[in-house]
Amino acid sequence: MANEELLLTQEGLNKIEDELMELKTVKRKELAERLKVAISYGDLKENSEYHSAKDDQAHMETRILQLERMLKVARVVDASSIKADEVGVGSVVILNDVEFDEKIEYQLVGPAEADVSSGKISYESPLGKELMGRKKGDKIEVTAPVGIIQYELLEIRTN
Repeated sequence: MANEELLLTQEGLNKIEDELMELKTVKRKELAERLKVAISYGDLKENSEYHSAKDDQAHMETRILQLERMLKVARVVDASSIKADEVGVGSVVILNDVEFDEKIEYQLVGPAEADVSSGKISYESPLGKELMGRKKGDKIEVTAPVGIIQYELLEIRTN
């Protein structure tokens, strides 16, 4: 993700900003307090509470840096620019899994906000790449570990 642009929905941007604010304010203070208590136990060499808090602090600071980098290269996809007849970032699609005759609904989002369990897939995922620019009625084939999966694009919506 060096200097490339990161496309996000407004909801995705808000989520990243909220997480960053939570980490910088609430979580940093909580960890500082944990460290203070752990230090009060003495002998830091064998102090598991201290080492655990230091590890958590390192993970948190790494996450803060990741989020800040994302925000530097983020571009919010304007909801009004999403085409109603062509799949793009922010589009909601309804697909028919040809093999199982099963309807599936996904929203295409940026990689930072992808969450398959809530129906959000990245435009960089194999299915996301195949969907970009497609139109209603198009047939789509995606290569997956289980083989080739075929879909039919039934509907495109904007939120």
